[in-house]
Amino acid sequence: MISHPWEKPVQKLKTQNHMINLTTDVTDESWQMWAREAALGDTFRAQAFGITPENVAEVIEKRSHLLGLVLPAFSQFCETTLKVEPQALLQLLWDLWLPLGIKLATQRQDLGRPLIQGILGGQGTGKTTMSQVLGLILSALGYRSLSLSLDDLYKTYRDRLILKEQDPRLIWRGPPGTHDIGLGLNVLDDIRRGENSVTVPRFDKSAYSGTGDRTTPEIITDIDIVLFEGWFVGVRPITPEAFATALAPIITPEDRQFARDMNHQLRDYLPLWERLDSLILLYPTDYRCSLEWRKQAERQMIAAGKSGMTESEVEEFVYYFWRSLHPELFINPLAKSSTFVDLVIEIHPDHSFGAVYSHHI
Repeated sequence: MISHPWEKPVQKLKTQNHMINLTTDVTDESWQMWAREAALGDTFRAQAFGITPENVAEVIEKRSHLLGLVLPAFSQFCETTLKVEPQALLQLLWDLWLPLGIKLATQRQDLGRPLIQGILGGQGTGKTTMSQVLGLILSALGYRSLSLSLDDLYKTYRDRLILKEQDPRLIWRGPPGTHDIGLGLNVLDDIRRGENSVTVPRFDKSAYSGTGDRTTPEIITDIDIVLFEGWFVGVRPITPEAFATALAPIITPEDRQFARDMNHQLRDYLPLWERLDSLILLYPTDYRCSLEWRKQAERQMIAAGKSGMTESEVEEFVYYFWRSLHPELFINPLAKSSTFVDLVIEIHPDHSFGAVYSHHI
């Protein structure tokens, strides 16, 4: 079985005294009482989702109703896409994804125009899965969402070949400078203005033997919420002096120059980040987990008979991205930022989620 972020052996939502069958018993009064207490028990999460003693009963009632609406589509998604039993992710659905979906819908309603929600997360943090589940929830709430990845904004294969000739250090797509920022600005601006029809770029990673290229764009209409995710969505340049001290794998003078150059490239992305109405950070409590998560994913692919990278190839790949934008320098400070990040969701090494908090309280 493929391991997915936050997967836990949860069969049913728990109460203090007994287990409740979600399909029939979420209206049970004892469970409702426990759910209200649990919602207020985590102070930081309650604050992040606007739950108070005054509104908790209404919150739980609304979430219970939404659960019933979402459960059939969610179960199918778990079985066909994630290849896991729906019960394994029910607790996560209840505690995190449902209240987050309600929060986004409320933000959209208050904003009065399409909401651009940024989702920042490195490899293995579950940003793509979360975007897909949020799409199901928002649909049940009556909102049309669009999942847009930073990957969809890559420059064309031909343009990246030219870029690599200009800078041979760009051996893989992904770092700052490999995206068409103007394309992203046009898409987000068209959606924000409420254009009737918007052409959304899509990227095929399998093209040209895995080098990747643009594929047929998607024509979308009437989008309410954009879930814009990527490994450095919202990341901002830092002071160049931060690279003066060696931080593995930024060791050699050449490494430090590459890091400085990538940091400089980030300035070109600031207009794109200015289009974000909100930013969620999926924050590993130890950034080095992404290396092990990637190794696990490659092992599972190989075990399934598919092609995958060796352990040394994975290390070379991950270290390359750490050299370009090191998580300790660029991501960790954002978790403490009250200026640019609106919601932080901590991810533990076992893929379970930890603290959920907001600096905007």
